[in-house]
Amino acid sequence: MERKKLRKGVFMVAYSLESGKPEYIIQHRKLHWKGWEFPKAGLKKGESKKEAARREIKEETGLEIIKVTSHKYKGKFLYPKELPDRPGISGQTYYLYSVELKKGKIKVDKKEHTSARWVDYETAMKMLTHQNQKDSLKIVNDWLKDKLNFKKVKTKEKKEKILKKKKIEKRKPLTRKNPIKNLK
Repeated sequence: MERKKLRKGVFMVAYSLESGKPEYIIQHRKLHWKGWEFPKAGLKKGESKKEAARREIKEETGLEIIKVTSHKYKGKFLYPKELPDRPGISGQTYYLYSVELKKGKIKVDKKEHTSARWVDYETAMKMLTHQNQKDSLKIVNDWLKDKLNFKKVKTKEKKEKILKKKKIEKRKPLTRKNPIKNLK
């Protein structure tokens, strides 16, 4: 039995935080199969995974990239049949990246997709066609929730520290050396 090769690639969960909570890009695919997905890319010869993520996000969305993050998660899947434009390739390996974008109108690559849209997490989970993409979205969404919660906690702690410091300053007794400084 002939062993077929797996194409190397990346999954990119593209998101924006401009509305205060994560919104994700999903695309309606028409090339090779029909259904909803998030951006993904095959690696070109000599290209790093991060370079592939940046290249394909630009090609598939046209939006400004803020940050690309590797999630150190990988997987693979097999194609249901051999694809005419990928002879000898039986499936794909992938590495998961998230890409923060400046929110805007999504450019649609009409060769591969019919449409694209910004959606919240729950909507994306309902619409995504394949389980491996749902799993990847959950990983990124959980990471973002932790990241955003950390920022909230850090900001709250910082505010409390400032308020506590101000209360301490107000309680300082006046001194003869510098009475005006203590009144501020």
